[in-house]
Amino acid sequence: MSESINSPAADAAGSVKTPRALSLWNRLNGNVLGRTLFSAGVWIKAPYFVTVVPIVKSAVPGKVVMSAPKWPGVHNHIGTFHAIAACNLAEAAMGVLMEVTVPPTHQWIPKGMQVSYLRKAPTGLTAVAEIEVPDFAALSAGADVVVPVSLRDKAGNEVVHAEITTWVRARA
Repeated sequence: MSESINSPAADAAGSVKTPRALSLWNRLNGNVLGRTLFSAGVWIKAPYFVTVVPIVKSAVPGKVVMSAPKWPGVHNHIGTFHAIAACNLAEAAMGVLMEVTVPPTHQWIPKGMQVSYLRKAPTGLTAVAEIEVPDFAALSAGADVVVPVSLRDKAGNEVVHAEITTWVRARA
């Protein structure tokens, strides 16, 4: 089931703003076609992500769920999901999470990524990126926001865990 929620954030003038990506998700997430169109928009914005064919399953401020199929383009030499392809999925999930969470009064950029490869990934993967939504007014000067991303196989086993550090600040 897809999720939909508005996450209003007040700008300096006190008007309520919703992230553009969240507004778009809320319009499109009602069916498979809409979720696929939204996901295609992610691929257009960041073309490298298309290599893992990530599909957004749900997106709310503070939590995004994406999946990626196991197909020959993501195989490693032993026929499982390649470690770097898994990193690509983790970064895609983090990016969508930040796009639906960070208000238009602020901007974000990834700074670093720490990854633990926990076991072989014999199937397609599901990535869950989840954070406590920060108080953006307190981040006006800028601060690190660490986004944990858990990647699980079809049996529910966590196969990769990533911690992606982003820098968030008010727009200049």
